[in-house]
Amino acid sequence: MRFFVMMIPDVYKRPVPADFAPPADAVEKMGRFNEELVKAGVLLAGEGLHPPEKAARVSFDESGKPTVTDGPFAETKEAIGGYWIWQVKSREEAIEWARRCPAGSGDVLEIRQVFEPEDFGPDVARQERELKEKIGKNK
Repeated sequence: MRFFVMMIPDVYKRPVPADFAPPADAVEKMGRFNEELVKAGVLLAGEGLHPPEKAARVSFDESGKPTVTDGPFAETKEAIGGYWIWQVKSREEAIEWARRCPAGSGDVLEIRQVFEPEDFGPDVARQERELKEKIGKNK
């Protein structure tokens, strides 16, 4: 089972300076945690994200016309600061890994299972395999 794990840092609940970077000790602790995930064969992907002040959103109206809005976004109460994709045996295992994360006070991890192509039936699973093959040929 794959899980998408989002870090929602407390610091992003407030405006942050343009030159914001997490403290070096926090980066070091997270690096050690990520290394544990790698050694356990759990980590498939993961990255930290710049703050919402540097973000953009593309939203679509009823006609499908796109509108671009630059961050920060006033209506956002929780912003993703980073993510992981974990391969584990169960939801419970994903939760156990999340409990070990060196998150700061007020930080939140949201854990969401990733849909697998097979969840949508054999036709979608076949289309997904074909798409992956095409992507692999284009690299």
